[in-house]
Amino acid sequence: MAEKRKVISNAIVGISGGKDSSVVAALLVEALGKDRVIGVLMPNNEQSDIDCSIQLVNFLGIKNYTVNVGPAISALTNSIKESAGDSFELTNQTIVNMPPRIRMATLYAISQSNNGRVANTCNLSEDWVGYSTRYGDAAGDLSPLAEFTVTEVKALGRELGLPTNLIEKAPSDGLCGKTDEDNLGFTYAVLDRYIRTGQIDDPATKELIDKKHKANLFKLQTIPKFEW
Repeated sequence: MAEKRKVISNAIVGISGGKDSSVVAALLVEALGKDRVIGVLMPNNEQSDIDCSIQLVNFLGIKNYTVNVGPAISALTNSIKESAGDSFELTNQTIVNMPPRIRMATLYAISQSNNGRVANTCNLSEDWVGYSTRYGDAAGDLSPLAEFTVTEVKALGRELGLPTNLIEKAPSDGLCGKTDEDNLGFTYAVLDRYIRTGQIDDPATKELIDKKHKANLFKLQTIPKFEW
């Protein structure tokens, strides 16, 4: 009887150059070895901080691809506008969420052609307040950081010996020109303390965090279905 051949999967990680993708990639290198981790850099035409992404893949010594998603984003945007007519206007939220979804489609295209599994790079702090794009950066086949706050992710990065500039880089979605904390209206340090201890000093900030948490719980749930 022929012996069954063991199929070994690879891990596919979208590399933004920030702490989350850096820590996820480093964790996977520790767990699987660098030969089974593939990084994917996905600039939207020009990316001002792509040098951080290049620094990370070189530091880890992992195979990587650079895929410019800008033409795909422009083509889809123009196609929708042409189809819908002049009276139709894409909302700002649609424009902001389109790149993460196209990036995730890119990751899965590369994954399926490399016997891969896509690693989600969201952390607990982002998930808590819904700071992610459903079926975009919130998708994936495994989520190494899902139970770690931003504060804890930074600690992991230091333990893994990652370059300080990647760990301490101000988190940004790279889409609207603002940092995550500018968009959220509070710092991750305040959010992380609230998540872990329930303590928060400003009642207005507590109300804002609670509102975002409640409004975005649907992103963490499976697709609603009819139950017999």
